Amino acid sequence: MTTPYDPSGVHPVIGVDAGTTTLREADHLIRDLAISLALPPGTVACTHLIRTEGRRGTAVSLALPEGGESAEEVWRRLTATEMGAALGDRRHGPAEAANTAAMAAGEHAARRSGRAVLFPGVDQLTGTVTVADLLRLSAVDRVIVVGATSGDGPDPVIPVQTQDHVRPEWREGQLVLALVPAAGNTLAPFEVPNPTPCCADHTS
Repeated sequence: MTTPYDPSGVHPVIGVDAGTTTLREADHLIRDLAISLALPPGTVACTHLIRTEGRRGTAVSLALPEGGESAEEVWRRLTATEMGAALGDRRHGPAEAANTAAMAAGEHAARRSGRAVLFPGVDQLTGTVTVADLLRLSAVDRVIVVGATSGDGPDPVIPVQTQDHVRPEWREGQLVLALVPAAGNTLAPFEVPNPTPCCADHTS
């Protein structure tokens, strides 16, 4: 793992609702927030599907590293925007957006749900890596193969074609990456870039 990350620690989690509707838009939002809020190394940023009576779309959550004033600094920058945001009992922005931001933060804090876009080691998961290296280099706790009948995980030496698009999800306290069989006795993430990786739009 390139950046220390203690999965057992309590990390401040900020929720943000900027009115995004799709996962792709939420991915873009996270990339933008990483720059505008100067998110520190070790941040885990996730997307969340929101399905309430008044809101159908996506929100994001930012779990910040422990120690220092990172959460307060990020919160201060967020309160200078018009986005809905939540940190603990604090709320900012339109009431409905602030409430959905709080929902996203709560799910991430409990590690019940959340699709991780930024996480320690994600920059190492490019091209083709083995299952073992994927787990060693990143904050991903576990990999599963969709449709596998065995409860055991895949062989650690099997190559994973990342397509530079790795989106693990929180499941019962663990960051889990779903994989599917791919050509040449390899594996690939279940979620594929559509139509191209989000970061491609940020490099043009």
